[in-house]
Amino acid sequence: MYKTIMLGSCVAVQGLFLRALKNGKIAILVGNKEFIGVPVEAYSK
Repeated sequence: MYKTIMLGSCVAVQGLFLRALKNGKIAILVGNKEFIGVPVEAYSK
């Protein structure tokens, strides 16, 4: 499953979900690199 995370106030990264961390952040995989950040919530009207 693909997830989007925020790395900073203006930087977002999208990749394959790896795991959820205890502090509320998640880890994703982009290519062969792992990123950890705050998940972006789904937008609904």
